[in-house]
Amino acid sequence: MTEDQFWNLVQEAHDAAEGDMDTKCAAIESLVGALSPADATAFGAHFERCMAEAYSWSLWGAAFVIRGGCSDDSFSDFRASLISRGRAEFEAAMEDPESLAAVELDEDDWVYEGYAYAVWDGVEHAGGERAASLLPDDPSGDPWPEEDVYEMYPALAAKYG
Repeated sequence: MTEDQFWNLVQEAHDAAEGDMDTKCAAIESLVGALSPADATAFGAHFERCMAEAYSWSLWGAAFVIRGGCSDDSFSDFRASLISRGRAEFEAAMEDPESLAAVELDEDDWVYEGYAYAVWDGVEHAGGERAASLLPDDPSGDPWPEEDVYEMYPALAAKYG
């Protein structure tokens, strides 16, 4: 399972869902569940790498503005939901979290709880092994003061604030 294959499956599930997160979760679980155990395990490892890569203060600040606050658990769901949108949106958000202001998405879909569960259920159904978490102890980058976060993300604040 290459990184390109990982993103192709994520995109296939995203496209099949037509904007419905429940459908997207069912699609990714089915697609991953149909893989060989080794490929399913590798898919999970790619997912964990993306979750760890997105564990940054800059992205957490964007999630905070979009949601009007964002706990640890909500930020985990936010990162999984971002991955579910596909490579282009993930990479754009990693480069510039303000790019998320151009994404049309219901606020609740930004922190949809089920996507990560669907990935791991698919890995389990395929007979794969769950990848170890790669999440560092602390997010990368510099923390932001809560009172300044809306000023740091003017496009997101205009849309969601």
